[in-house]
Amino acid sequence: MAPYLQFDNVSKFFPGVTALGGVSFEAHAGAVHGLLGENGAGKSTLLKILGGQYRPDGGRLLLGGKECHFGSASDAIGAGIAVIHQELQYVPELTVAENVLLGRLPTRFGLVDKARANRLASARLAKIGVELDPQARLADLSIAQRQMVEICKAVMQDAQVIAFDEPTSSLSHRETEILFRLVRELRADGRTLIYISHRLEELYALCDSCTIFRDGRKVATHPVMAEVPRERLISDMVGRELSDIYDFQPRAPGPERLRVRGMAEGCDFSVRAGEVLGFFGLVGAGRSELMMQLYGAERRAPGSVTLDAKAVAHGSPSKAIAAGIVLCPEDRKEQGILAHASVAENINISCRRNGLLGGVFLRHAREAALADDFIARLKIKTPHREQEIRLLSGGNQQKAILARWLAEPDLKVLILDEPTRGIDVGAKNDIYRIIFEVAARGCCVIVVSSELPEVLGISDRVCVMRDGRIVGELARGDATETEVLRLALPDEVAPAAILDTPGTPPDTPPGTPPDTSPDTSPNTVRRTA
Repeated sequence: MAPYLQFDNVSKFFPGVTALGGVSFEAHAGAVHGLLGENGAGKSTLLKILGGQYRPDGGRLLLGGKECHFGSASDAIGAGIAVIHQELQYVPELTVAENVLLGRLPTRFGLVDKARANRLASARLAKIGVELDPQARLADLSIAQRQMVEICKAVMQDAQVIAFDEPTSSLSHRETEILFRLVRELRADGRTLIYISHRLEELYALCDSCTIFRDGRKVATHPVMAEVPRERLISDMVGRELSDIYDFQPRAPGPERLRVRGMAEGCDFSVRAGEVLGFFGLVGAGRSELMMQLYGAERRAPGSVTLDAKAVAHGSPSKAIAAGIVLCPEDRKEQGILAHASVAENINISCRRNGLLGGVFLRHAREAALADDFIARLKIKTPHREQEIRLLSGGNQQKAILARWLAEPDLKVLILDEPTRGIDVGAKNDIYRIIFEVAARGCCVIVVSSELPEVLGISDRVCVMRDGRIVGELARGDATETEVLRLALPDEVAPAAILDTPGTPPDTPPGTPPDTSPDTSPNTVRRTA
């Protein structure tokens, strides 16, 4: 059977960078083809060529055996292609219905027929199992809800080719189930599907075949995904063996350094010097809100935060930073980076107040040296320090935000909210290494993550949240998936239903947490609810 979609020796170049170097592979109708590779490997660039945002500098794109040339995204949409990008393409001030039907809004007497638009959007959202008010503004929705709106918009285009770029990076378990069901329905309907994810279990669950990228070039294509061992995929992606990406580094935490009391109801906790404290909970559990309150970015209830036995003034992020408390936010695009500023500016923006100013002029030489130092230490992939950070991959943007806070001379508490969302396995390993290095310096590290294996893999202790409260606390040796989920889930939902995920890959390497068998040994668990 002839492939419906073909990339034939496709290349794309940017100043100083080969984003794609002669990439060739094909995808068939009625099948899901996975794309794997580290951040910056060229996957998203390929999707932008497919979606008409970029023009290739060489090679051909074929649909149904016919060569295509797209001058714009609308050309690609007209040819039956829909791309759901990792960096969502929505209009925040418009409603859900207006975003879903953007470019195809129904009209009446020359004006937008809002009532009909709301009905059409509601019907489509209900059909795929998403409960959203069609009149709600996108700006007022969570990242996960915006992601579902983007997915619904792509499906409504009735495209023959649909590409998903990290679609579950911010979705809850229920929303992920909806997406998986939708992907399988589209495959059964004969669509050609491209699926990018750094979560290997998703690829094994959904994909029929896969192609692996590294440094802008195709490394391998595997026609039968289920037959490829996990360690082979990882070594193909990163060019080296990674038997345990967490590479946990045991430390002996010191005395209590950070104490939080009464800041939010049911959310008292403390962190010891040199400790990595993980926070887990389902979407909506209140983890991010708690961290934003600690950082001073959201109003909090009267309470106390003490650091090294001294009260921390609260009310703004600047006060938190002055005390040595910093935050890498969940939404790095909107809250973490200065998109049109350079990598160097993003790294230096905070520590400029600490003596990098010379009179009225910035000390460019010192800033350049500092930026170059962190670019090398954190392995940030960028052509040069003056590159606009928006042009970097998500993983490299995250490293630049980390560099900003590591440059702080008085760093005491590092808060990381979803630090590896949408980041490849190699970059994750780099970020975990940085976390352990910061902890080894005696800093408190707080990691919020929706990926339970990640929380269990890197934390010395785990706090579990549900309904805005900390409902349990487990030492590393007692924190199994079963026990953490038992605390995180409502009483009527069984943890086994979450753990029973289809598509388990062959030959899972040793050292990959967690152990999903029930823990029958006595647990030293502190339950607060």
